[in-house]
Amino acid sequence: MDPTTPIMLPTVAHNTAPDSEPSQFILPDLINDCHYPLRKNPHCYAVSCASDQWLIDVARLAEHELRGYIEMDAGRFAAFLYPDADAFHLQVCCDFINWIFIIDDWMEGRCRRSTGSTRILYFLRYAIPSILILEQLGAKMCKSFFSRFRETASLGCTEWFIHGSELFFAGAAKQAGDLCQGTDSGIKPCFALIEFVAGIDLPDEVMSHPVVKALEDATNDHVACNDDILSYNKEQSRGDEHWENIVAVLMHDRGLDLHSAMDHAGQMCKDAIQHFEFNCTILPSWGEDVDRQVAIYIEGLQNWMIGSLHWHFVSARYFGKDRHAVKLDRIVKLLPKKHL
Repeated sequence: MDPTTPIMLPTVAHNTAPDSEPSQFILPDLINDCHYPLRKNPHCYAVSCASDQWLIDVARLAEHELRGYIEMDAGRFAAFLYPDADAFHLQVCCDFINWIFIIDDWMEGRCRRSTGSTRILYFLRYAIPSILILEQLGAKMCKSFFSRFRETASLGCTEWFIHGSELFFAGAAKQAGDLCQGTDSGIKPCFALIEFVAGIDLPDEVMSHPVVKALEDATNDHVACNDDILSYNKEQSRGDEHWENIVAVLMHDRGLDLHSAMDHAGQMCKDAIQHFEFNCTILPSWGEDVDRQVAIYIEGLQNWMIGSLHWHFVSARYFGKDRHAVKLDRIVKLLPKKHL
């Protein structure tokens, strides 16, 4: 197999689902399978407070929505993902993460609001502040963080960020495809933030190289798959009609029971790491200065894999008050399904 080919959904058959659902399940050992060092940005607390205030001032959400996003702890998330950023760059990243979660929730229809995605992309591409753009709440938030992003981002970094955002909106609009294939993931624009916080500017020949693309795809696969695993309980309790969680897909399409599907998805995360490591060994050289920047970028991708994984057990978004116990024993009690 071509080592730069993205990991595909396994086709191996397993045990079929039992007649009755289990009351609990055991998570794969995701943390021990991901060996990269976890670091936290020293500006975490100050930036978290500032970004929370930004949500209050700019997002103007209803109180119960606002509380949910603050408890999500995007500040800790950004601090894990970008541990070497200064306070200014870290807050731009944190504000973006808050925004992308809100936009993702809205596009899934849970809040029944328009994102104004066309206007958002128009602003990102042309940076033209119009009254129509400012009428859309999502676009107001976008203008707020993107104007700060443009203060220091290179032209190449800006272009990659916009391109990643276009992919996100295109995938989310289709509402189709496997999350582990990266078709509607909001992760890709976040990779441009690795360049942004480090002040580097990787040439197009590097960013378009098949091995670099394979490293990004492997990171995307790992982050998306572990997110599906760790968000499964919350999502299954909602009983969504259009549900693209990889665990649910494996159960439905491959006839797996919950435990087998969890194990299978966990193996996909391990395969993504193996795929990443292999491509690191075949990375070409572009000269001393560019290679130094590439090494920073690769470390940033590693921070994304380990940081996003640990954050799921820090944020109350996924396991609530049980998150610390779940991290230790990996036992998750199935939530009852809500009647829509």
